[in-house]
Amino acid sequence: MRFDEKIYENAKSWPFEEARKLAARESVKRKGFALLETGYGPSGLPHIGTFGEVARTSYVKHAFECLTGLKGKIYAFSDDRDGLRKVPDNIPNKPLIAQYLGYPLTEVPDPFNCHVSFGHHNNNKLQEFLDSFGFAYEFQSSTDWYKNGRFNDILLKVLKHHEEILDVMLASLREERAATYSPFLPISPKTGKVLQVAIEKYNVDAGTVLFRDEDGTMTEVPVTNGNCKMQWKVDWAARWVAIGVDYEMAGKDLIDSVKLSSKICKILGGTPPEGFNYELFLDEEGKKISKSKGNGISMDDWLRYAPPESLANYMFASPKSAKKLYFDVIPRQVDDYASHLKNYETQEDKKRIDNPVWHIHAGNPPKSESDLSFSLLLNMVSVCNTDDSSVLWGFIRKYKNDASPENMPFLDKLVTYAINYYQDFIKNKKTYSVPDKVEMAALADLWSELDKFKGDEDVSIIQNAVFEVGKRHDFADLKSWFKVLYRHLFAQDEGPRMGTFIALYGVANTKKLIEEALNR
Repeated sequence: MRFDEKIYENAKSWPFEEARKLAARESVKRKGFALLETGYGPSGLPHIGTFGEVARTSYVKHAFECLTGLKGKIYAFSDDRDGLRKVPDNIPNKPLIAQYLGYPLTEVPDPFNCHVSFGHHNNNKLQEFLDSFGFAYEFQSSTDWYKNGRFNDILLKVLKHHEEILDVMLASLREERAATYSPFLPISPKTGKVLQVAIEKYNVDAGTVLFRDEDGTMTEVPVTNGNCKMQWKVDWAARWVAIGVDYEMAGKDLIDSVKLSSKICKILGGTPPEGFNYELFLDEEGKKISKSKGNGISMDDWLRYAPPESLANYMFASPKSAKKLYFDVIPRQVDDYASHLKNYETQEDKKRIDNPVWHIHAGNPPKSESDLSFSLLLNMVSVCNTDDSSVLWGFIRKYKNDASPENMPFLDKLVTYAINYYQDFIKNKKTYSVPDKVEMAALADLWSELDKFKGDEDVSIIQNAVFEVGKRHDFADLKSWFKVLYRHLFAQDEGPRMGTFIALYGVANTKKLIEEALNR
């Protein structure tokens, strides 16, 4: 959906703030388009961080296009010329792959036996991954750029300015590392390995470097045509210049790397791209997420319990703030997304373009299907203690006569997600507490109020009755009363809007839940 230009100019959401920086670049004005980049290390499969970086970059690209009327394109750049540093834990044929440590990833055999190399395998997985979410991007391979000579000009420029680049880099390195550091990593013509060796001589006029190969022989190779690759901070800077990157974001842990690469970029005659450093994810204890420790959530984990839109919503919110990434955050993200989607339908245009769903769906959000929240569905699964989606749909149809999995496919998916989440995280942890005298009196009072109903009352009437019961009893506030209901009816500290739950689950069934609580 296209809005009035003034609305875009006054947008306050962070993608528009980034888009304004991008629109102000001289390179963008000169080219008439913006090039945004995301990086990928194909030594492993795409993960939740990969999704976050591409999603956030896509939000900026779309905001830029709406703001300026110019085109933006995203390069998903794979560093597949990097040498294999260690054998991943999650692959077959480990002994085979262990023989190829140090080789470029596109020269390492595919342990899955389905692609030309391990790098090609993971590149293919990256593209399948991005395509499954509908991202618009152009895939780029480092191997292709090096071996086909597309980096030749910038490689010669790095060679020409190697002393200035060394001045920048050596100041940031430990003494031992600095002793052998070079902007270039030569590829051994004898073994094919990417070598971390000292360069004995830089031959600027000849376009070559001299080094000792693994067997000790003095060897000279051109820096061009894939005979060398650049150290990664130099590689990053050189790529910005060679490709003309206008925008690239990076994690907070790469702040120093961005600064160093920006200095090198300027030495090479380029202008560092716009962008920002996003905060890292934290686990439940507030510790940094680590793939090796396994204290985070994988993409497969999240998508077992929630739709991709909820993950996109998580990535949209406050990218510069550290956020916890563990299983308990999932239900809230699903409901936040649904709430934004519902609000979008009644918002003015100037509010719509700052709504996360406008960015998530590139300006064309779907219509909201239902007012049934994910937390409500979780509670329904919990009280029914079922893994059968048809049981929940039986209640849903009573609540909304025309509802069905066929005409509410998104809600149907949420039902399945809720069952999965309940089975894995709630079922074995349910512990009901025993109500005290005050709580018992209030629960009995609510039972009596519900006993007056016929069962077809409006949600608002039921909700008001629950409120009134809470007001009549000795609770600090209504929030405390609702916690009593959640704790004794659902065995948890949080829960749904009670009026909606009772209307969905049924007055008679809810009375039985109260009776069970009272009998404890």
